[in-house]
Amino acid sequence: MEYTDKIYVAGHTGMVGSAIVRLLKGRGYKNIVVRPHGGLDLTRQGEVEDFFQEEKPDYVFVAAAKVGGIRANSSYPVEFALDNMYIACNVLKAAHESRVKKLLYLGSACCYPNTASIPVKEGDLLNGSPEKTNEAYALAKNFGVSLCGYYRKEYGDDFIAAVPVNCYGENDCMDPLNSHVIPSLMQKYHRAKMEKLPGVELWGSGKPLREFIYVDDLADACLFLMEHYFGEGHINVGTGMELSILQLAGLISEVVGYTGKILCDPSKPDGKSSNALDSSRLFGLGWKPGYTMQRGLEKMYQWYLGCHMEGGEGGNSCLKTMEGAGDGKQDNY
Repeated sequence: MEYTDKIYVAGHTGMVGSAIVRLLKGRGYKNIVVRPHGGLDLTRQGEVEDFFQEEKPDYVFVAAAKVGGIRANSSYPVEFALDNMYIACNVLKAAHESRVKKLLYLGSACCYPNTASIPVKEGDLLNGSPEKTNEAYALAKNFGVSLCGYYRKEYGDDFIAAVPVNCYGENDCMDPLNSHVIPSLMQKYHRAKMEKLPGVELWGSGKPLREFIYVDDLADACLFLMEHYFGEGHINVGTGMELSILQLAGLISEVVGYTGKILCDPSKPDGKSSNALDSSRLFGLGWKPGYTMQRGLEKMYQWYLGCHMEGGEGGNSCLKTMEGAGDGKQDNY
């Protein structure tokens, strides 16, 4: 990409989209196009086509999605399926018709089937059913990943897809009911420190292993792939490092400064024993993560404290879900 090329980042208010915008600006790209959800509804084909005809971007990052936790996915499968498929259909179709030079679409590691061997390889994506609790979301995102390949096969479009592991960091969802494990534990230990609680419960045995990537590393990987990956098929984006949930809880409590006990409750479910991705293809291209878990958690906690201090307990928008906070849904587009 040239520094003057027009680059459209779909989903720029979300965690990953905002990190991509920060990175592009930091690298000197001067022609970045964004639109808030109120100004461009990516689920509306006409609006998307009009936008692409007007702006004619050269490069497109598709980080837009309707996302949410288990409760939201289970309660609103129609919305999670349709909205995410509409986004993929509309954006990729308009990008093809306006002849963008290259497009990167972001999938999700939760779309891989539960039966896949660990670490999960790219070829495992459609070799089984995804987890039932997020099936509608997973099927829609898998459709978007596959659609990139179809456009490449039929029309020769340079559309690529990346499938990242669990992401965390600045602009993460801090809603208590719908946040994922890292923001959930960070808030829990912060409050425990403030209230001087002697111990904090951790669901499950703490033994399951998880792989995480800091959002700035994911943004860096996306830009790297845009510049260096021209192959067929999607590509995994991970760190190659796993840690147990108990180790994660210990790291977060250390970063937060909570000195109480971590109390595992083995009567609660553990989930999968591991969810690591095989990112050897990406590493083979020359990309490596820059953040350790310790450094990433420290940076996220400083962001959280900034929001917390500015807006009070949950008073700043960065501590809430995006649109639909009342029903547990997030619209990161």
